[in-house]
Amino acid sequence: MLDLLIQNCDALVIANGRHEVQTAVDIHINQDTIQAIEPHKPDAPAAKETIKAAGQLAIPGLINTHAHAPMVLFRGLAEDVSILDWFNTYIWPLESNLNEEDVYWGMQLALLEMIEAGVTCVADHYFFMEQAAQAITEAGTRAALGWAVFGSGGQAALDTAAAFTADYQGAADGRITTWMAPHAPYTCDDDFLRAAARIAAGLNVGIHIHAAEEMGQTEASLAKRGITPIQVLEETGILERPTLIAHGCGLLPQDIELLARANQVGIAHAPKTYLKLGMGLTPVAPLREAGIPIGLATDGAGSNNTLDILESMRLLALTQKHEARNPEVMPLSTVLDITFNGSAAVLGMADNLGRLQPGCLADIVLLDLNGSHHQPRHSLLASLVYNSRAGDVQTVVVNGRPLMHNRQHRTLDKTEIIRQVQKNMGRLAQRIPSKRIQVYNP
Repeated sequence: MLDLLIQNCDALVIANGRHEVQTAVDIHINQDTIQAIEPHKPDAPAAKETIKAAGQLAIPGLINTHAHAPMVLFRGLAEDVSILDWFNTYIWPLESNLNEEDVYWGMQLALLEMIEAGVTCVADHYFFMEQAAQAITEAGTRAALGWAVFGSGGQAALDTAAAFTADYQGAADGRITTWMAPHAPYTCDDDFLRAAARIAAGLNVGIHIHAAEEMGQTEASLAKRGITPIQVLEETGILERPTLIAHGCGLLPQDIELLARANQVGIAHAPKTYLKLGMGLTPVAPLREAGIPIGLATDGAGSNNTLDILESMRLLALTQKHEARNPEVMPLSTVLDITFNGSAAVLGMADNLGRLQPGCLADIVLLDLNGSHHQPRHSLLASLVYNSRAGDVQTVVVNGRPLMHNRQHRTLDKTEIIRQVQKNMGRLAQRIPSKRIQVYNP
């Protein structure tokens, strides 16, 4: 008997190296793994649970390769400001209000939103990550968690992050993996970065870090030190570990050559944040030409306002076409490859995530394609990239377990989460610049 049967759906699969849609298939799931994807048969095998999915498209669970998920607590509080003010006048003073319970409920709220948008895995870079891990465990989602640390925290901060990284690696039945997460070269001195790299090597984990977020940071580093932020990562040993670099809008051609020679590097691309803060764009095409994986991200809701990877997918396609002044760049096949395969590769999970295939983990999202915005359905691939909305997500399965079905949550209490967040809104919105947790001075 199967544990779960998804019956009579269409499915986004890879055939001959490219994404295509197979129509009218059944997806067989046992425990946490896809067992088979077969043409639909009315006399389906017995299953503990059957989800009837006619008219719905099954896609791999969406992966958010870089977020500060509990930052949803500050959504809408830093609008129409420069990057300098965004950090120093708004977000870092606001984050001085956080306590452990806030992070727990903020993570719960973020997970509600991500599940409703079909996001099954998030690489998160924040504080009080034990509470974030508890929220992940209860929600049933997947996560790669890093406890963010600044150089000003010294050895104590590194010790806290290292203990979390060691204790929670493989937690939640393997759904949680961990990274060391020094914040950035401009907030961590070289000795701190070297220490973080040594800890990561000792724990056999990767490093999740911001670097070359926009060209101004790269220019400042060149003016002060004569080297780029990426060269700082090389000199301090960060790039000797698997490295997830957030943003990279300030990458130079020599940086890309350096990253291509590094151990294992992936870039998290969050186009909505870049548009909102006027940061420029990650050089996606040169990175892909160099063989460097790129995945989609939202960043935090303080700069993005949503945690919607379908939105990031669409903006990836549109911004790259606009930047190149060429509608032929970033075709559907490339967009889908970045969204699914690229995002899994950035997290080092390409062996079992990012595709619907027997033997892969059963992280699956069902989208309803019956809305008027999907009609007529000449191309399901085009409809997925350019038409899909978070509201189309009907069912979300992680590790073979339905977390939401017919938009009804099974693991999270939406009413209680929103109540808990709302009762603390006044305290969390207090902004005292002198209380900021860090100073942005690239």
